[in-house]
Amino acid sequence: MKKLMYPLVFLTLTLSCYSQTKTNMKKFDPHFAHTVYFWLKNPDSPDDQKAFETSLQKFLDNSAYAKTNFIGKPPKASREVVDGSFTYSLIVTFESAEAQQNYQDEAPHKLFIEESSNLWEKVIVYDSKGI
Repeated sequence: MKKLMYPLVFLTLTLSCYSQTKTNMKKFDPHFAHTVYFWLKNPDSPDDQKAFETSLQKFLDNSAYAKTNFIGKPPKASREVVDGSFTYSLIVTFESAEAQQNYQDEAPHKLFIEESSNLWEKVIVYDSKGI
């Protein structure tokens, strides 16, 4: 019975993870990446963190142009070349530079800026086109 149980558990977990990944993930679009770093005024404030994360997620959930996105926080820096001074990072991909410009002008993006700009003291953006 034990010999049969372990392969069944492994198979069940593998299929479960595979199906979650296949249904929840969008394919990364290599055409245009928009990377944004945010420094909050009060980075240790749980209220500010919650307000920022809620507004950002609402915006991304309602964007007509963002194809994939990643919201992150800096890990503890392990090397000198790692800049962990930011509070949040955002990576969003688009099918084109034009789609990224439309994203800048859409109502959910403008609402995010209106709701959250008072929370940050600095923002840096890096845009990249695929090669």
